Amino acid sequence: MCFSRSRSASVTYQVQECFGYLPPPALKEISQRTNIRLSRVYGVVTFYAQFYTEPRGRHTIRVCRGTACHVKGAGRVLDAACRELGITEGETTPDLMFCLETVACLGTCFLAPVMMIDNQYFGRLTPQRVQSILRDYQTKQ
Repeated sequence: MCFSRSRSASVTYQVQECFGYLPPPALKEISQRTNIRLSRVYGVVTFYAQFYTEPRGRHTIRVCRGTACHVKGAGRVLDAACRELGITEGETTPDLMFCLETVACLGTCFLAPVMMIDNQYFGRLTPQRVQSILRDYQTKQ
């Protein structure tokens, strides 16, 4: 199990960092080691958006749906990403390379429409540019 003695990070974050998500056996182990009921551990994990109970892709794609992005074509950006990856919002590609999600705002309205892959921003997007960016990521891996 991926437990460290660090007091600065919660056990749940540590385990998720190790596995990339929180599998049921890990949640059971967290429950046993912390003496917190399993139902309460599940309650916390399913309440907070930063915890994942399903395997996720190596790369997280976030498409902004804020007002500026929406007005400038975020829907087309999302559609292009879905077509290129063969998944819909909230899903992970079968090869576990990408997961796709939308966010309320990425804070880069001047670049609208925007998507982010891991920690890299891509702005002033068109559907063709989205396709090109994602294909570049796929060939680099």
